[in-house]
Amino acid sequence: MKRIGMLTSGGDCQALNAAMRGVVKSLIFSGEQIEIYGFLNGYQGLIYGNYRMLDVSDFSGILTRGGTILGSSRTPFKTIRQPDENGLDKVESMKHNYFKLNLDCLVILGGNGTHKTANLLREEGLNVITLPKTIDNDLWGTDMTFGFQSAVDIATNAIDCIHTTADSHSRVFIVEVMGHKVGFLTLNAGVASGADIILLPEIPYDIDKVVEAIDARKKRGSRFTIIAVAEGAISKEDAKLSKKEYKKKLKEATHPSVSYRLADEIYKKTGQEVRVTVPGHMQRGGGPCAYDRVFASRLGAEAGKLILQGKYGFMVGYKNREVVKVPLEEVAGKLKMVDPNSSIIKEAKMLGISFGD
Repeated sequence: MKRIGMLTSGGDCQALNAAMRGVVKSLIFSGEQIEIYGFLNGYQGLIYGNYRMLDVSDFSGILTRGGTILGSSRTPFKTIRQPDENGLDKVESMKHNYFKLNLDCLVILGGNGTHKTANLLREEGLNVITLPKTIDNDLWGTDMTFGFQSAVDIATNAIDCIHTTADSHSRVFIVEVMGHKVGFLTLNAGVASGADIILLPEIPYDIDKVVEAIDARKKRGSRFTIIAVAEGAISKEDAKLSKKEYKKKLKEATHPSVSYRLADEIYKKTGQEVRVTVPGHMQRGGGPCAYDRVFASRLGAEAGKLILQGKYGFMVGYKNREVVKVPLEEVAGKLKMVDPNSSIIKEAKMLGISFGD
């Protein structure tokens, strides 16, 4: 008998349910007897002992379902060692609930912050296996995270839909794509949708270079310009500021986001009408695309195999088109970012895409 705890933490995304289903189905078809304890709303469920027993039927029909059947929440790693408002030691409480249920392991699905806490629990003596989810694809140790491709499809469709109205009205359109620190989502959606300018957190932009690219399109007879902007895009001017100075500037900003600031600057420099579209949390929503269904199922099956083998302390990742296990200590606290010198950036520039640099 294997007694397994399971939780989904951080921002939700597509294929969380598919991944959990993959874990459970692989264990069922191995012939192993299992009990599944689903902790509700992420680490909050583990901290406060809020869980429910899950039956095999709970994992039926959820392959195509978005969100998470367990609910999720954000429990910042930087406060995980701080007692809650009632003085509860959160780490000790998580350990207590794990051992109280006599769990063989804890399966945790999440992104960067989630993996920091998962590694902490490993260091505290818990058997942990993690699965990499995030629409940002910024998790260290894996070439791909589930949820990413589904979000790329949604962001791409949003930009596709903007093309016709931008052309009709001869406007500059800015589409703001999710991604505070990392630009994989904006980069891939921008290339896929034929965006003319792509602005990423990893490549600080020069507003004059952005305007040059718009003017060059006008001279070639183009009626419109599409700009895909990551919400964490930053100007070269702001990139020179210290972290503290930049945070202060953001607090004092009069524009709701970088996209609106850009729109204002472009209008002042060109006189062209500029519109901003923000797909927002739509990018996290809906059912997973076919790629993510397959990918998450594969990762889940591999996690099930590790449980059967008693191999813990790993994230199930994806390297060079193969599913692999990566030690949690190598993953926690690291961020995978777009390399400005990567082949995809060079190839995008060959296609005439400007990055504002």
